[in-house]
Amino acid sequence: MKQGNYEKNSITLPGAVGLGTGVMIGAGIFALLGQVAEITGYLFPLSFIVGGLITVFSAYGYAKMANAYPSAGGIGMFFAKAYGKGTVTGAAALLMAISMIINQALISRTFGTYSLQLFNIGSDSFLVPVLGVGLIIFAFLINLTKNQFIEKFISIISILKIIGIAAFALAALWVSNFTFDGVLTGSAPEHTSINFIASLALTILAFKGFTTITNNGAEIVNPHKNISRAIAISIAICAVIYFLITWAVSSNLSVAEIIEARDYSLAAAAEPALGELGVWFTIGIAILATISVIIASIFAVSRMTAMMTDMKLIPHKHFRLPGNLQQHMLVYVAAIAIILTVFFDLPRIATLGAIFYLSMDIMFHWGILTRLKDDINAKASIVISAIILDAVVLGAFLWYKITTDLLITIVSVTFVLLIFISEHFYLKKQPPEEEGSHSH
Repeated sequence: MKQGNYEKNSITLPGAVGLGTGVMIGAGIFALLGQVAEITGYLFPLSFIVGGLITVFSAYGYAKMANAYPSAGGIGMFFAKAYGKGTVTGAAALLMAISMIINQALISRTFGTYSLQLFNIGSDSFLVPVLGVGLIIFAFLINLTKNQFIEKFISIISILKIIGIAAFALAALWVSNFTFDGVLTGSAPEHTSINFIASLALTILAFKGFTTITNNGAEIVNPHKNISRAIAISIAICAVIYFLITWAVSSNLSVAEIIEARDYSLAAAAEPALGELGVWFTIGIAILATISVIIASIFAVSRMTAMMTDMKLIPHKHFRLPGNLQQHMLVYVAAIAIILTVFFDLPRIATLGAIFYLSMDIMFHWGILTRLKDDINAKASIVISAIILDAVVLGAFLWYKITTDLLITIVSVTFVLLIFISEHFYLKKQPPEEEGSHSH
């Protein structure tokens, strides 16, 4: 049944899992593995494990909120429940939406990087953003179709992707006799502890795709049960895949080799283990993975931002575009993702995404702790743990980036402040009864 811009009961449990894994398995392995290794050295497999454990604490709050308040707006509606329809809600929801758009840029450049490995063209080629922009446009067109088609398309690709990645990992491990000899050995950074904690910001980012499920809550069949199930299943699948991949890569490449091939480390790991055919197979899986990530992410963000407009938290102009509100948001989301893809490289895109997401996540759990824990029957100890873990990781990551890339740190913090300031003045200008009106 269609309600406004959304189709109730149009996404099944497998479809919701496909959306979650569709976003998660892509950023974490293909785009971030090499960056994590660069930060924390031989401890990078452990970083993914700990990042997954921290994500479990965070996912608890989202599952509780989604079960209580299933909504196509996801995070936006959750913040409205905690803080009311004001600056904090609008700004925090925008942080989440923008972090997801940043993830789209991250994945689109990863798509370009891996695709060019078929022709031995480096990751610094101008063709990387060109191919990335092409992928975003393709995902935009797919998202103009019906929910059922999108669900089936993403689910099929996600299944193929998971099978392919698992096959690569098991084949690479078989070639290395399933040895742990290369795991947790090699060079380590000078400040091992702080670097390891900082690296968790990126591995948490690798798991954050589960929030995509909450952004489609009103469209999921039996949402009060299936949202939390989909979140748990998605995180479990990704944890297993990440474990196998990091084990396989560290068994076939040294840390130095992983860092050298930072933007395409899986393809580099396939060559010594499986030869040229293995490289081609891995690149093919990477292409499938990145396609599913972009489609699933644009699908979720367009619904989230449409709901924020319905909630009168952000402005919207039609610009004489045809279609409904959600389709208009598809245009805006794709346009922003294209701009980020063209102007930022992979490490800086990942930095922006991690800072935005962790900042939003702390505010989200603070809202649960101080306002909603009794309403949704959430355990304060788990919510407090999520806040502390996020804050420690964010602090370490900011310190690491200040010492290695001060410019992107300043840009990230400035963007966060600008989002809050612009949201405050936008809402202040609106008449009380029409705050954040949907302008034409």
